[in-house]
Formats: sequence, C-alpha cells, structure tokens
Amino acid sequence: MVSASPLSSIYLNQIEEANNELQAAAPEEILRWALDTYPTLTMATAFGAEGCVLISMLAGLPGGKQIRIFNLDTGYQFPETLELRDTIAQKYGIEVELVKPAESVEAMEARLGGPIYKTAPDECCRMRKIVPLTEALVGHVAWITAIRSDQTDDRSRSKVVEWDAKFGLVKINPLLHWTRDDVWNYISVNEVPYNPLHIAGFPSIGCWPCTRAVDGHEDERSGRWSWTGKTECGLHKK
Repeated sequence: MVSASPLSSIYLNQIEEANNELQAAAPEEILRWALDTYPTLTMATAFGAEGCVLISMLAGLPGGKQIRIFNLDTGYQFPETLELRDTIAQKYGIEVELVKPAESVEAMEARLGGPIYKTAPDECCRMRKIVPLTEALVGHVAWITAIRSDQTDDRSRSKVVEWDAKFGLVKINPLLHWTRDDVWNYISVNEVPYNPLHIAGFPSIGCWPCTRAVDGHEDERSGRWSWTGKTECGLHKK
C-alpha cells in the first residue's frame, strides 16, 4: 500500500479549500464538484444502501454515468448483492465492474488448508479487499466512497474531501454528514433499488461468512465480524 505520494503536495491546498466550501453542501453538489475537478475519478461500492444512493445521484449528473464504478468481488458475497448489480444496471444504465482478487477463493483455501475468515479475518480482508482495491485505484487521482461519519470511530475522523495516504489519492465522502434516516428517506423518495437483506435485518452487508443479522438494539455494524472487535475491513481504517 502507498504510505506517501508526491501527488499529496499538489492537492493538499485544494483539499483544504474544498472542505471549507463543501462542509455543508448536499451530496449532489459534492459529486458535481468531484466530477468537474478530477478527470480520473472512480468510485468503489459494496452495494450497500449508501452506495446505491450515490449511484442514483451520479446517474442524474452530467458525466456521472461515465466514471468507473467498481465492486470488490471477494468471492464471498451474498447472491442478493450480486443480483442487485444487475438491477442497478437495468435501472440506471450503469455497469458496475467486478474487481476480483488474482487468486480465486478455491485456490486460496486450498493453499491455506481451508477458509481463514474466522481464524484470521484481517488477513482475509487484506487479500480479498485491500490488495485488489490498491490495484484498482492505480491510474486514478480521486475516489468516491459511501461512508458516513456516524458508522465507526475511524469514519468519524474523516472529512468530506481528504488525502488518502493509505492508497495515495484524494478521497471524497459525499454522504459523510448524512444519517441512516437520510439515506433511507432518499431511497424511498427516489425509488432507489437496494439489497433485500436490509429488510431481513442486515443494516450493513459484507461477505456472507462474516455478516449476520442484528436486532433493533444493536449498532448497525455490530453484525460484521461479530465474534471479534473488528468493525472495518481496513479500507477506511485510519
């Protein structure tokens, strides 16, 4: 992973100015700014409710359908997640690219003597998510994410526009100041497709071995890696 980049010195002043201007901006305005500012812009989505909202917004903006949007297909995704990709393509005309690790799940498990998502979840996330994301971001100056500040401690320290030292490019978080209610109000009003697992008690959906349903008294990310203290796969960990 990239720890520092000469590009950072080019964009630091721009990032600070953008944060001052966009702190109270609507997500659509932030996306419009990103589209106008960065010619090599991309977006990663796990097809969560927030990501589907951003795809809907991008579909309505000039040039929004032309940026590269990709999903990290770990090989452990729920079938409902992959089916949602097809629904989004039909509704918005946006084909979300599936970025896969170089090594298949079968080959990895054969090499390691079985699955490691229970015994070494950080390493599993590194191989299935972080390494593929690092490779997918090559050639891009900025990337869009769907994180919200109220989801985890790491995300609470994020900014609307920030330098991502981990991956060496600008990171844009249009929904950072939205709440879960804001997301679902937008989905309802705009008829945005979403993963049916959300209705089945999965507010946050990742890989099937590491995600469970939660009850109404639990934090929305408590169903992720719930046998550990882990709440992030590592992509957004400070």
